[in-house]
Amino acid sequence: MPSDLPSVRPRSRARAYLLMSVVATVLVVTGAAVGLARANHSDRASGADWVSPAASAPSPAVSSVAPPRAVPPPGDLPVITYAKGPRGLPADAGADSGTVPTEALRPTERMALYDAPGGEPRAFLPAKISGLPTVAPIVARENGWVAILAPSANQRIGWVPERDVQPEPLRDHILVDLSEHRLTWLRDGEEQQSWKVSVGSGETPTPPGRTFVMGRTGTSGEIYEGLDALVLGSVPENPENLVESLQGAHTGIHAWSKKSAFGRSVSNGCVRMPAAAQRVLLDEIDPGTPVLVVA
Repeated sequence: MPSDLPSVRPRSRARAYLLMSVVATVLVVTGAAVGLARANHSDRASGADWVSPAASAPSPAVSSVAPPRAVPPPGDLPVITYAKGPRGLPADAGADSGTVPTEALRPTERMALYDAPGGEPRAFLPAKISGLPTVAPIVARENGWVAILAPSANQRIGWVPERDVQPEPLRDHILVDLSEHRLTWLRDGEEQQSWKVSVGSGETPTPPGRTFVMGRTGTSGEIYEGLDALVLGSVPENPENLVESLQGAHTGIHAWSKKSAFGRSVSNGCVRMPAAAQRVLLDEIDPGTPVLVVA
């Protein structure tokens, strides 16, 4: 494969996006796991890289209208797993807004996700997925309910009664700019480090929108530099273009030994990082960290 790593381009577009995201967070958010724990990569030789197994907004006026009640979920409601995502949940209306979640839900037991405040229960969110604690970013609030990003799905949210939630803060977030082939790590809205990376190809794109880090898993093969991968809540958009063993996989962020890949759209959907950059993320990034993928 020819070495065609382009030079680093000016980051004016990325910086403008970062400014927009921080402003959106201040104005909106305040008002508004893995396969198996040690997953194997079945196509090591071919480079298959899907990971398998501030200022406060004004306080709203107090309303005397009670929040919509939660319909008791049936006992046989489907449970979200690594391989099986939720059905019937609404789209994430803020997927392209640049709003950065600053709080997360960490359930201590399984809880039902509803398709709207007071709507129908669609799936149980478990306390753990493939052995990893579930930590899902909160992306909206409405009439006594909160919405979280649903794992094992792309741009889908689920609603839970706010009384059942004890939010925990999120300080970090990751921005992946597909056109610039760049990953940027931010903490409290301030850029910490940024790297040139490889992203998904036209046939196996990196899913756009908001997702989050579910946890980390081990890797097998020298191509991954012996480093764990960060597994994301998003899944392949075109699984039919992947080998059968990877069609139930998730996207991830992982090290890659071939430097010629950086700055190009050549992966199976994952974000390929220099090994030194991956070590930084493994040291600093916790489960629940929001990941914004922009075109």
